[in-house]
Amino acid sequence: MAAWKRVRENKGSAGIDNVSISDYETNLGTHLYKLWNRMSSGSYFPNAVKLVEIPKSSGGTRPLGIPTVGDRIAQMAVVLLIEARLEEIFHPNSYGYRPNRSAHDAIGQARERCWRYNWVLDMDISKFFDTIDHDLLMKAVERHVQERWILLYIRRWLKVPYATITGECIERTMGVPQGSVIGPILANLYLHYTFDKWMSIYHPNVPFERYADDTICHCSSLEEAQRLKASIVERFAACKLKLNEEKTRIVYCKDGKRRGKYPEITFDFLGYTFQPRGQRNRNGQVFNGYAPAISKKSKKRITEKMRGWHLSRRVQIKLSDIASEINAEVRGWINYYGKFYGSLLKAFLQSINLKLARWAERKYKRFRRKPNDAYKWLVKVASKSPNLFYHWQYGVKPNRLKSFG
Repeated sequence: MAAWKRVRENKGSAGIDNVSISDYETNLGTHLYKLWNRMSSGSYFPNAVKLVEIPKSSGGTRPLGIPTVGDRIAQMAVVLLIEARLEEIFHPNSYGYRPNRSAHDAIGQARERCWRYNWVLDMDISKFFDTIDHDLLMKAVERHVQERWILLYIRRWLKVPYATITGECIERTMGVPQGSVIGPILANLYLHYTFDKWMSIYHPNVPFERYADDTICHCSSLEEAQRLKASIVERFAACKLKLNEEKTRIVYCKDGKRRGKYPEITFDFLGYTFQPRGQRNRNGQVFNGYAPAISKKSKKRITEKMRGWHLSRRVQIKLSDIASEINAEVRGWINYYGKFYGSLLKAFLQSINLKLARWAERKYKRFRRKPNDAYKWLVKVASKSPNLFYHWQYGVKPNRLKSFG
């Protein structure tokens, strides 16, 4: 029941059996009893995982595996049993998919370390989730899990095939499906022994931040970063992983005090771009620091989401209807990307006001071919109802001096 409640909270779509969470809940007692009965007797076999290809921001697609609701509950039951014991051994520099830790924690720690260390090794593991070795993973699991039934079902979840929308069945011999409930904790365990623990033994003076497979390491010199990269390549090869050479880079954290020259001075981490930026100290003095802010890729992804609103076609609805539809999404962007260097995000979110003004221009005849009048009208609305849109509450209100054609 505890596992069911967690799965319901996480939501998600139906698996290969097309049974949604609401469908499952209509006959919850029977479904949970059957699942418990099968798991406790050893006769539980997971269904195939529905394969969905989702676009990547860098181009191409990423395979997402969606288990059935029942299989997600079964996996969650195991996660609830093993999570606490694995938390005891996980590294403090690991942040992804762990209780009471967030991406903001990793970004904040990275920002502070970039002030103290001149160089960053920005790592990219090639197809990490798809290339995890099952034998090595199970060897790590067996160090911390003695229950035979848990080991039995983890092996079955690892080997369950993909099922495509065309009905094709794809056998799997490696990797952990992205989208599975148990995948994140297994992936963390794999990288704990492949990277985190190894770093603490062989490179104890090199701090790092790891969020799932997204990792950066802080070095004191270019030579140290180059040696570390070579060492990691060798270590990963032994653990059947591979660095993406094109995306793995050494970066110089250039700021006002660091005078050296190096071609790479920016890197992306968890949706933020770290680079030299103008900042103010406590006394109001401007200096050139090294700080994170929303990345170009993140802004591009948000822009595509905004286009998907199709506001210019929806002149039949009211402004309050638009607010009800987009506020939750905009709140999510602000809560995540507004944490660090929020002024850049605020400037970017002004584009929402432009879209709203263009919507008004098309909706009201008096504003036809008068975009500036539509914008002035929006300014008045914002002054009368400052809490209508979430980004207005955040301080991104239409500017009275704004003019556009």
